[in-house]
Amino acid sequence: MIRRLYDWTLSLAAGPRAPAALGSVSFVESSVFPIPPDILLIPMVIARREKAWWYALLCTVASVAGGVLGYLIGMFLFEQVAVPILSFYGKMEKFDEFRAVFNHWGWWFVFIAGLTPFPYKVITIASGVAGLSLPVFVVASIVSRGLRFFVVAGLLYLFGPLIKDFIEKRLGLMFTLFVVLLVGGFILLRYI
Repeated sequence: MIRRLYDWTLSLAAGPRAPAALGSVSFVESSVFPIPPDILLIPMVIARREKAWWYALLCTVASVAGGVLGYLIGMFLFEQVAVPILSFYGKMEKFDEFRAVFNHWGWWFVFIAGLTPFPYKVITIASGVAGLSLPVFVVASIVSRGLRFFVVAGLLYLFGPLIKDFIEKRLGLMFTLFVVLLVGGFILLRYI
């Protein structure tokens, strides 16, 4: 079953609607959606290595735009929208103390969250709530998200066939590892 899902994802990744899906997922992941765009970026670059840089740019632009939406949610809709999202991630209790530290170290928070598996959407919303300078937020987002997506695309571009062979030979293990990392990230976030 995992093999069929993998083959199906690769066929979709090479299809004409794949870039639109990648851009959409990159956009909504930055403000509300829990699944990272790497789920589409990786098979898309494996399927069409010559488009690696275009896909990384698309992810970056859409992700930063979605991050600005998250910022605006935090700034203008904190009570109506952000409180339920932050509550879902278990962050409301610690949010007030976080807010005080946030303005001082905001650039670094955005940069680190944009680069790592930490849910970027939490930081985009927090940036709006804390009133972090929008230009600082945008620059930190462009640098971190761009670095993240271009490094992933670059590694896949350079080592695509080797990575594809590795994934295909160990598909069950890779799927299990991905699920464990995804669930572990959300569990870790819940208790941070």
